[in-house]
Amino acid sequence: MAKFAIITYSTYGHVTTLAKEVAKGIQAAGAEAEVYRVPETLPKDVLELIHAPEKPDDIPEINAEDLTKFDGFVFGFPTRFGAVPSQITSLFDAAGSLWATGALYHKPAAFFTSTGSGGGKETTIRSALSFLSHQGMIYVPLGYAKTFPEITNVEEIQGSSPWGAGTVAGSDGSRQPTPLELKTAYIQGQEFAEVATKLTAPAETDATKESAAAGETSTSAPAKEQKATATESEDTKKPETSASAAKSSEKSGCCVIV
Repeated sequence: MAKFAIITYSTYGHVTTLAKEVAKGIQAAGAEAEVYRVPETLPKDVLELIHAPEKPDDIPEINAEDLTKFDGFVFGFPTRFGAVPSQITSLFDAAGSLWATGALYHKPAAFFTSTGSGGGKETTIRSALSFLSHQGMIYVPLGYAKTFPEITNVEEIQGSSPWGAGTVAGSDGSRQPTPLELKTAYIQGQEFAEVATKLTAPAETDATKESAAAGETSTSAPAKEQKATATESEDTKKPETSASAAKSSEKSGCCVIV
């Protein structure tokens, strides 16, 4: 079973709420999903000034070395002036040794975001693509195919885009993810798992192909032997038939036309 990590940074919990829906979607697709958070880099006094709640105890922290344990990743974070927040880039920067060994090469990844007013939700993800490119990872966007009604909905505010699911938290962070936004996050998790599982499935090696071919050969051999035996049996009977016909012709004085 493929195993994916949902790696988050959340100041007020909006991203965490979306992450749990992404995890449900991944699990619904038959894969394993675990939600993690990156270490906080802001001092405690600053967090108190901005009235940030305590980090959830049920979501463990993750570091760069842990990334090798997973088949793929879904990163979730808020936008900071249209770019990735420093807490996430700290994780990216710490993955230099993984770049050197190619540990993340061809591993799939996706993104989802949270913004205050909707601005920056796409540029934030675009700025994160640099990390994937240098690591040789594969970006799996959300797209429109399975989320067109949700993303194009103009009847209510929603923070998703073809780049990834998202929510609009409001200038004071009081707005929570809506059922529409949560549905999009769920779909993203499900779609990501289906695509990423195909990308991470073991490829059929030449040895496997040769083994399968050998199995087909051994299976068909008895049939060939039986056919050969039957042919030999028919050939053995032919002289007897000809001899009988010759005797018959001697008695009747008639020639035999073969």
